Amino acid sequence: MSAATAANNLHKQRWQDAVSGVQRRVAGVAAYRTSGRIVRATGLVLEAVGLRVPLGSACRIELTPHPVSGLPGSEQPRFAEAEVVGFSGDKLFLMPLEEISGLLPGSRVFPLGEGSESGSARRFPLGDTLLGRVVDGNGRPLDGKGPLTDAPHAPLATPPLNPLSRAPIDTQIDVGIRAINGLLSVGRGQRMGLFAGSGVGKSVLLGMMARYTQADVIVVGLIGERGREVQDFIHNILGPEGRRRSVVVAAPADTSPLQRLQGAAYATRLAEGFRDAGRNVLLIMDSLTRYAMAQREIALAIGEPPATKGYPPSVFAKLPSLVERAGNGMQGGGSITAFYTVLTEGDDQQDPIADSARAILDGHIVLSRSLAESGHYPAIDVEASISRAMTAIVSGDQLRQAQRFKQMMSRYQRNRDLISVGAYTPGHDPQLDQAVRMYPGLEQFLQQRIDERADMPQTHQALSNLVPAGQ
Repeated sequence: MSAATAANNLHKQRWQDAVSGVQRRVAGVAAYRTSGRIVRATGLVLEAVGLRVPLGSACRIELTPHPVSGLPGSEQPRFAEAEVVGFSGDKLFLMPLEEISGLLPGSRVFPLGEGSESGSARRFPLGDTLLGRVVDGNGRPLDGKGPLTDAPHAPLATPPLNPLSRAPIDTQIDVGIRAINGLLSVGRGQRMGLFAGSGVGKSVLLGMMARYTQADVIVVGLIGERGREVQDFIHNILGPEGRRRSVVVAAPADTSPLQRLQGAAYATRLAEGFRDAGRNVLLIMDSLTRYAMAQREIALAIGEPPATKGYPPSVFAKLPSLVERAGNGMQGGGSITAFYTVLTEGDDQQDPIADSARAILDGHIVLSRSLAESGHYPAIDVEASISRAMTAIVSGDQLRQAQRFKQMMSRYQRNRDLISVGAYTPGHDPQLDQAVRMYPGLEQFLQQRIDERADMPQTHQALSNLVPAGQ
């Protein structure tokens, strides 16, 4: 064969390969593409017609093009992502994931997904690649350490676990806080609420638990907080030691309510992924109240009527569906031990969100403003706090010691005014006399510096010194 013939055959083969590649790409493209159009934009919600996609599907909205240069035809197309949050008749209610500009009447809406009539749930990065990273509610990095293209992606929705197949809560975990380890013991897989008003030290307490708790992975969801608090929590409260084994999902207050809602679900989905891999996970959600407020904004925007103190019924349905995803997995598998902060407005413990959260959690830790104002940190009100799993995870001696400790604290607090004004005289009430003698030691037991770690052996020893096991 001549060289010219060989070169001609090679050229022909390359041409055929190129044509085959184009044919394969063309074959993978849908024969047609469905789109709808925007007919109304009011407040947070956009109304679209011409689409038939499921609730919760993701869509792209076409915006006015962005000019790249002054030359004609150089405009770059722009799109904004949105999610289907409701429908009425043939109208779809869409909520953008971020504030949009350049929206025109009749703008086209395209479903994200395979096929012409199917929307698709968005997929988010998961797995060990995210350890040490900070991401937003969409799974996009915020720390400038590069994209997460190599991480496996999955949708946020997961099938619920059979409650009968979950492992029981039977093992105490060390959270490094003396008051919690000794008096409000937390079990692996338990879901606790941290109830507090603003400015009483709940973020500092969460940071201490993040650094000191024995867990393989920590997932932190900062939902609806101020942007300054996000950076402060990551750098000053969580610290380098806690951050190495952590994933932080930040959806601050200036993001859309849909992204705040999505951020909480994404943090929970990350924790579920680590639990399914056999890890013991600590999930910290700050705060559950902001999650409820985001759902309230969405529900009111699409026309759901308010019920309890302005909260629509869907808010109280969303809370348990989020919280129930945490907890233990199958027997012999991983676990998610969760701490949810609940903001009690005006320190009102009967706030509807606080009351609902208290009913669905496995215990609550109440922080007292009066204790915080007196310089008592952590400001845990042990009389108002309870761990519902404590009886199943601690010994009988520790349970009796904790009960005795609370009795002495309660006895002293009920007579505090009499003691302060000098109306108390010893000898009339032996139990009160004992409470007065023990009170300085009880108060010292409950206080702890931010840089001090109190492990379980140290906590048990300090508790036994105050309240001997035989009492």
